[in-house]
Amino acid sequence: MAEPDTGRFLADLHDLRRIGAYRTGVHRPTYSADDMESRRWLMAHMRDLGLEPEMDGIGNVLGRHPGPAPRLLVGSHIETQNEAGWLDGALGVVAGLALARAGLAVDVAAFADEEGHYGSFLGSRSLIGEVTEEEIDAARHAQDGTPLRNALAAAGLAGLPRMRLDPSRYRGFLELHIEQGSKLEKAGLRSGVVSGVFGVRIFRVEIEGQQDHTGGTTMAERKDAVVAAMRVLSLVDERFPMAAGPDTVWTCGRVVVEPNAPHIIAGRAELVIQFRDLDEALLDGLSSLLARIVQEVDRRDRCTLRLHPVSRSGAALADPALHAALKAAAERHAPGAWQVMPSGAIHDAQHIAKVLPMAMLFTPSIGGVSHHWTEDTSEADLALAIRILADAAEAALAG
Repeated sequence: MAEPDTGRFLADLHDLRRIGAYRTGVHRPTYSADDMESRRWLMAHMRDLGLEPEMDGIGNVLGRHPGPAPRLLVGSHIETQNEAGWLDGALGVVAGLALARAGLAVDVAAFADEEGHYGSFLGSRSLIGEVTEEEIDAARHAQDGTPLRNALAAAGLAGLPRMRLDPSRYRGFLELHIEQGSKLEKAGLRSGVVSGVFGVRIFRVEIEGQQDHTGGTTMAERKDAVVAAMRVLSLVDERFPMAAGPDTVWTCGRVVVEPNAPHIIAGRAELVIQFRDLDEALLDGLSSLLARIVQEVDRRDRCTLRLHPVSRSGAALADPALHAALKAAAERHAPGAWQVMPSGAIHDAQHIAKVLPMAMLFTPSIGGVSHHWTEDTSEADLALAIRILADAAEAALAG
């Protein structure tokens, strides 16, 4: 049985967290100087392990195992959200190094911009051929508007070719990740075998009212966009629970009010509503329900409402054979202390699953915290996770 060096695994994680260190976490946004230093750090470690590293024109790093097939692809991402945690993404990449060090035939990947600073999963989508040059031309930084082309040039990536995965090279893809939630901790469990990654539907509700004076306009005359927005959100809160499944989640993460002034009746409002689940039919049903809610408010209110689809990503189910290997390994190493669970967060695995069999393993997040510098996981749970992953990878390669 492959025996990962858990001490070296933990040491590598702590070594990597020093690049871009922020309090007890990490600030390493995509294509920043610290992000590029971390990619060079990774490539050096890959060479030391006998892997053949390459970085492509979008920033993906891939360390190829020089031996014969079969192989597994293992990895995640190493850039972070702003002032965020030390394990999110980095855990899955360093886990790949640990499996390679244990003698397993794995290629190790660090996908660029999983965190969406410039786009939607640019690295993993580029590797499977979904990112066009036109998309790269149009992409801008989500906060400051810097063109992606400028960022790539500043990072020294301009002109480099973009890699494309060869699915025939691999038995499948494994990703180790922190849970980014509190289910495992609350249940007193130490590991989660992921059944699949949630599909996501995102919609924008546009509300047109009439901007007017808050004092001089009678209540009968008002076309208040904020009131219409409130009605939409109230109906979502009332009706979604009756149509949702046990794991469905939904939120309105963006509310825009114009002109957003205390003495002016809002003439326009915008809501961005999203919902997630593994069940595609259920997501389609919620999409229809949201459309009916918007239509109902449009008909009864003085404002005009329009519903616009923003994006749609399909759920990605774990490959049965890889999933079974992880479950068996979890029971061997943590008998009775693990569970099968979905991933509400989206990961690169969702996109790699379009071309390769995929499975994921979760390790608990203390307090359920992620995307914050206080994010943490106990070293005992991290060591357990790499043992489970190595055991499952060995079984998958043998099978």
